[in-house]
Amino acid sequence: MKHMQTRFILDWNQASRHDIPYQDRYYDAESAGHVGMQIVSSGPDSDYEQIKHGYIKMIMSAKDYVYIQTPYFIPDDSLLDALRVATLSGVDVRIMIPNKPDHPFVYWATYSYIGELLDAGAKVYIYENGFLHAKMIIVDSKIASVGTANIDVRSFRLNFEVNAFLFNETIAEMLVDEFEKDMDHVTELTLETYKKRSIWIRIKESFSRLISPIL
Repeated sequence: MKHMQTRFILDWNQASRHDIPYQDRYYDAESAGHVGMQIVSSGPDSDYEQIKHGYIKMIMSAKDYVYIQTPYFIPDDSLLDALRVATLSGVDVRIMIPNKPDHPFVYWATYSYIGELLDAGAKVYIYENGFLHAKMIIVDSKIASVGTANIDVRSFRLNFEVNAFLFNETIAEMLVDEFEKDMDHVTELTLETYKKRSIWIRIKESFSRLISPIL
């Protein structure tokens, strides 16, 4: 796709001393498809957090449900508020995160933010079948986003990321099916269970949350 190729050239020129020019030979002719899709990229070369803004737009448009899979959950205040408002408005917000951390500080910071959404009424599921690396949001079987961006400050502001926003009910339903398959390998984290965590875990959460903007 032309947008993906442009993103590649942008990233290459940012990292390399030898720039690639924007020439027609790098853009093959595209065949017309039947799926509405928008490629959205963001990174330190932009003043805007395009992917995060897309996430917030999706969440605020939800009427029935928001399903999220992410290996890291360290949202900023705007995204956290969007999810909290959706949950308090009666939207079925479900978030799936991994049980096996690949970074302890990120892991405990994630639990800190998850606790706030549990308190608001969101449902949280811990994936037990290995490390969950999916990065996906589905809203009302109408729109979905799949890509490289985690739900964290680093992905929104510091890293070069690219996501596909898919405006197609058939694709969205396929992704819902995948989410539900993964539900066979989860343990639900309830608010009651979360509140029983030890003092030591609370300390780790508090410290990790303090440094979360740089994780």
